[in-house]
Parts: sequence; C-alpha cells; structure tokens
Amino acid sequence: MNTGRIHSIESFGTVDGPGIRFVVFFQGCPMRCLYCHNPDTWDTVGEGTEMTADEILSQYEGCKNFCKGGITATGGEPLLQPHFLIELFQKAKKRGIHTCLDTSGITYSHDNDVFDEIIKYTDLVMLDIKHINDTEHIKLTVHSNKNILELSKLLDEKSVPVWIRHVVVPGITDNTSYLEQLGSFLGILKNIKALDVLPYHTMGEVKYKKLGIEYPLKGTPPLEKDSALEARKIILKSMKQARGL
Repeated sequence: MNTGRIHSIESFGTVDGPGIRFVVFFQGCPMRCLYCHNPDTWDTVGEGTEMTADEILSQYEGCKNFCKGGITATGGEPLLQPHFLIELFQKAKKRGIHTCLDTSGITYSHDNDVFDEIIKYTDLVMLDIKHINDTEHIKLTVHSNKNILELSKLLDEKSVPVWIRHVVVPGITDNTSYLEQLGSFLGILKNIKALDVLPYHTMGEVKYKKLGIEYPLKGTPPLEKDSALEARKIILKSMKQARGL
C-alpha cells in the first residue's frame, strides 16, 4: 500500500471540476509560477501529512452526500506522486466516484508508462497551460512547456475529457498574439470540454509574507474580469479558425 504526502483536504470545492467536490491538495510542486497562490505546497521534504488512499476515501465517505461531484486531485502537483495517485483513483473508481486530475502536466514523459496507467482511472483532466510560448513559459515557471503540450496531445489521442485553465496576467500573458497562438493550438484538439480563462489576482501574496518569501509580482495589479472575458473571446475565436469554423 502506497502513502501520499498531502498538504490539505477541502470538502466543499466548487471550482475544481464539475459539481461540489472533495479536493485533495498534494504536497510538492517543481513549478515556480510567478503568480502561484499556493507556495506552501512547493516543498516535497518534511511538509504535508502522510496518508493512505483508504484514509482519504474514508474522509470522503463522511461527506459524500455533499460532495456528489467526486474527488479532485490538485496541489501542488499530483503527478509528482504518480503511484499514490493511481492507487487513490483506482480505489475511487471501484466505488463509483468521479475522478478529476488538476495538473500542470510538468512531469509528463512520453517514455513513462505510468501516465497511461493514471489516465485509465481519470474521468477528467483540468490542464493548466501557463503560457503557449516556450521561452516565456520558462520565464514564468522556470520550466519548458514542451512536455505539457505533449501531454495535451496524448490526452486528445486517448479521448480523455479536458478542461483548459489559463491565467491572464498583466504584462505577461495578456498579449493578443500569445492568446491567438494558444487558441490555434487548442483548436487542433478534439477533447476540450471547457475553457476557463482566469484573471490574475493577488490573494496569494499574504502567504509569501508568512513564509518569508518575496512576492515575484509585487506591484502587478489584479486583472479586471472583463479583460479575462475578452481574452477568452480571443482564444475561442482562434480555436474556431483552427477548426475551419
């Protein structure tokens, strides 16, 4: 039996997949997104609580009448603990529980069979594409986006339903050309079921202060919701054009 290192659990999640969900925040993430609002989930050593899949599912059973949407694994980055994630989702599916993986896809590798195993037990993937331009993605997260885009293509090939998330940050991703490029890429995928374009906010800044970490985007203003809606329209238009619509 595997154990996972868990940061926290939320029993009434409303923005982490369809319906009201039981949300499991995995500890550990290799990304260092400039706008990350969960820096307390980064560290993989000595942080979080060791739990078994059975312990997590036992907690779920205690609130399943309210969390009828299912279970979402988020973080942090759940794919840093792939074998534990497989066990959790496999056991959840045996109980008829809907499973959702919220991931950046950063750890994906085409030559690692573990990802095919994860997909077998995953009903929905919420894929967070930080930036469509690889150079800018590295500036934003310290990592390339190449394996993330490869994962999105694999999910398409496997017909796994995907919700795309994209955060629009003033001066970083609020660029019409980048938004159009993102739409053109998404347009070639046939499994996209939803597109969430989220406005940058500063609510995570207080966590940096508590952790003694300098906030990377200090002084960057939150994005207005109307601007995020306009960005979404640009992406959708390019998606339609890529599909010849």
